[in-house]
Amino acid sequence: TPESVRPTQELVVLLRAHGAYAAPSARSARVASVRERRPLTGERTVLPVLARRVGGDGLRWLRVRLPGRPNGLTGWIRERATRPATTSWHVVVSVSTRQVRAYRNGRRVAVFNAIVGKPSTPTPQGEFFVEEVVQLPAGGIGAPFALALSSRSDVYQEFAGGPGQTALHGVANIGGVLGTAVSNGCVRLDTNAIRWLAERIGRGVPVTVTD
Repeated sequence: TPESVRPTQELVVLLRAHGAYAAPSARSARVASVRERRPLTGERTVLPVLARRVGGDGLRWLRVRLPGRPNGLTGWIRERATRPATTSWHVVVSVSTRQVRAYRNGRRVAVFNAIVGKPSTPTPQGEFFVEEVVQLPAGGIGAPFALALSSRSDVYQEFAGGPGQTALHGVANIGGVLGTAVSNGCVRLDTNAIRWLAERIGRGVPVTVTD
């Protein structure tokens, strides 16, 4: 819903690999390890920041959204060896209306018709973010671009050799009719739409997938 889209989102750029913890303390349970760079593009990892706290150890900590399973995972990382950033963009995917809406500074600036996951392989819903923006070869499935998301398929533990990662991508070399639910969980957009998004939406941008 539009009212849930905040005008800006605080981000953090990782300058090295980080452990993510259940609480702002290295003594708490470790929930994930986050690589400094993304596997597909080699660009630095950028995560949305949800909260800040000074831990009992006197160190500054950030609560961040994390990529991968389980979907929607969050954790605390140390602020050191990070760089702050912000974004004014937010992408909302509506599964029921099969639309992708782009917001900037809290205002809707574009709406695109899309193809979403079929009932047996639904598009995962929740609060996610763009992990990396991948330029695909002209002959590649989903060309010309994929916005690889932090979410993973609820059905496929792995897909085509990858971790079952979901993405917004094009329709080249895969097809489908916009406004239908026929994909394996990814969101397909026409070439102009995915190009428009890829030129504006970067790593860390929040993506809300809603019914």
